[in-house]
Amino acid sequence: MDRLLSMRVFQRVIDEGGFAAAARALDMSPAVVTRLVADLEEHLGTRLLHRSTRRISLSEAGESYLGRVRAILQDIDEADILANQHTQELSGELHVLATPVLATYVLAPLIAGFRGLYPKITLNLQVESFMEPPIEGHDVTLFTANEAYDGDVVARKIATTQAVFVASPEYLKRRGTPLQPADLTQHDCLGIRGSTMGLRQWRLKHGERLEEHVDVPVTPVVWSNHIETLIRATLDGAGIAPTTVELVAPFLATGELVRVISPWIAGQLLLYAALPSRQFMPRRTRVFLDYLTEQTRLQLANAMGAGGNGCSAAAVLYQR
Repeated sequence: MDRLLSMRVFQRVIDEGGFAAAARALDMSPAVVTRLVADLEEHLGTRLLHRSTRRISLSEAGESYLGRVRAILQDIDEADILANQHTQELSGELHVLATPVLATYVLAPLIAGFRGLYPKITLNLQVESFMEPPIEGHDVTLFTANEAYDGDVVARKIATTQAVFVASPEYLKRRGTPLQPADLTQHDCLGIRGSTMGLRQWRLKHGERLEEHVDVPVTPVVWSNHIETLIRATLDGAGIAPTTVELVAPFLATGELVRVISPWIAGQLLLYAALPSRQFMPRRTRVFLDYLTEQTRLQLANAMGAGGNGCSAAAVLYQR
């Protein structure tokens, strides 16, 4: 007796509601289906089905057995899929939604590397701003949130980030270098609208002891929701801005920007990838998330090294 085949036939008889229907679904003769189920019952030494001229029904033993059979067959099928995946090239379309900043600074630098590894996976990237992650219709939705985020979505944390304060050498030469949070009151500050930094008061956290904070009365001379504009203005000497190390790492490395009031930070953020469901995740989605996580953390390490001056690793910013 082919025990595995008999188990599959038994399950299909129940799913199809009868021997004849199961035979059609399996492309077998009704006689073969009947014999395989009978052989299984004989092997187990118990009746699995109650048969009548009109219907079949599970016996008590059959009901218990069916539950285990389903789990066993599912495990076998998944094992086959995993084995096949080692010899089959991944393909298909992956739909990714991201905010403009994440698309520019996190996704775009990774596309060439990912495509090099998985050339048959097509990336369909949609870029738009949103307040809450609209996960329906996308395989992956990238968004940022603070450490208190507790949204009702299935999400995988990609990275934990911090935002620091930077200024240009030209500005610091002209206005002096702030050494502690209170010094910000004497400087031109550039604020990011929609961040945890208020319009009249900024709450700074100690980068190594996040529970320690200080409130500083600050009135930004420029207030914007567009981080690229603020970075450009900071490079040109307009003032001091809170931003993330990864965004300004090239400028920190060349000395065009300098971190100030270290180790104080503007706050901590988390980068998430929201998913439609935790179950039945396509493997192309899984390998994309693994690659995104690995490369983002590598970027963070590089950014920390480029930043110098005790910079904390960071990935994304407040703009949503």
